[in-house]
Amino acid sequence: MEFDREAGIAGYMWAEESVFYQIYPLGFTGAPRENDGVCVNRIEKVLDWIPHLKRLHITAVYFSPVFESNSHGYDTRDYRTIDRRLGTNENFAKVVQALHKEGIRVVLDGVFNHVGRGFWAFQDVRERKWESPYKEWFHIHFDGDSGYGDGFWYEGWEGHYELVKLNLRCEEAVGYLLDCVRGWIEEFDIDGLRLDVAYCLDRDFLHRLREFASGLKKDFWLVGELLHGDYNQWVNDHMLHSCTNYECYKGLYSSFNSRNLFEICHSLNRQFGPEDWTLYKKKHLLCFADNHDVTRAASILEEERHLPLLYAVLFAMPGIPCVYYGSEWGAKGKKSDGDWGLRPCFDQPRDNELSRWIGRLADIHEKEPALIWGDYRTIVLTNRQCVFERSFEGDRIYAAVNADEAPYTVRFDAGCASLRDLLRDNVQVTAGEILLPPYSAAYWKA
Repeated sequence: MEFDREAGIAGYMWAEESVFYQIYPLGFTGAPRENDGVCVNRIEKVLDWIPHLKRLHITAVYFSPVFESNSHGYDTRDYRTIDRRLGTNENFAKVVQALHKEGIRVVLDGVFNHVGRGFWAFQDVRERKWESPYKEWFHIHFDGDSGYGDGFWYEGWEGHYELVKLNLRCEEAVGYLLDCVRGWIEEFDIDGLRLDVAYCLDRDFLHRLREFASGLKKDFWLVGELLHGDYNQWVNDHMLHSCTNYECYKGLYSSFNSRNLFEICHSLNRQFGPEDWTLYKKKHLLCFADNHDVTRAASILEEERHLPLLYAVLFAMPGIPCVYYGSEWGAKGKKSDGDWGLRPCFDQPRDNELSRWIGRLADIHEKEPALIWGDYRTIVLTNRQCVFERSFEGDRIYAAVNADEAPYTVRFDAGCASLRDLLRDNVQVTAGEILLPPYSAAYWKA
């Protein structure tokens, strides 16, 4: 189906039809966990993975923190310099240029809620106390003391005092951050930002950032890390374009583990269903099976045969699918083993049955407007089977899953005599009664 997306879809943004791939660069490249002060060009390792990204039909890469930090990247020292453990600004610019050449957009982590204790402005406050011109950049009280003996108390992020909270009501601090965003666009030509802990950010700051970034680059995309609550408070015409869909992340794995597909379908219907009251209709939230902060899908699922089915739901449900590096071939990692266990270095990508399956799902998602912009409706639902419909401008696609060890016959009125199975090279199936083999998924197109 060919049509002019920008002319035909209100508020169209490139990210809506993208398939994302998340890379945590410090782990991905095998960099030291603590900044050792040695500059090593590790980030260009991404260049060797571009053929793999193309096989997966990835069209956008989200990089977790890349700027100079003390350790894990979220404790920023300098927003204007690539972390020396990854290389130089020139090295990273080469990576972005190569990805753009292949039609792959680039989104960076914008860590604006807090900085590390090594951040240059905070270091000035530690040294000069009241005399520092940067004391208003932070939430500081000079009538107390920190656990580090700084001679003043300051607010940290959720009790983590190695992460110093920025004062986003300070005009000088906000001006500095916006100027850094300008620099990233001018120097690297990035396409968007993922805003770390967006639920903590001052909302006036989000308004400013949206207006500022859009003025520099019309299609600059902002996605926020949100966990709970009403996403509409942040995702709207004046703040964020999108956010992380943690509700459906949880629903995906727990539906399969509890053999209760009612959970994920309830969430999808609550968020995107046909009723007028549904919460996020026409919005494109970032959907994922796992990421750098949570246990990998291959480790959290109790039945490994459910893994390809989980991804089949992920790529068919409303939203923007995102794959975390390594999970496409079933890499494992548990949150209980610590963050670095979730962020390993892989010498090279792996090609196996799961990665080829995900590449096939991504290819279909890219080509079928109904899977990108389509309305959502639940058609068939039992504890271990579900069929839901995505419909757009006359096209209808039915995503079907059988999470049981026994075959299941699906019965529903598709409004036509036959359907094409997009996951089986467009094999024609007779509508009305369709047999789903054990542990299987299908995308049927009317």
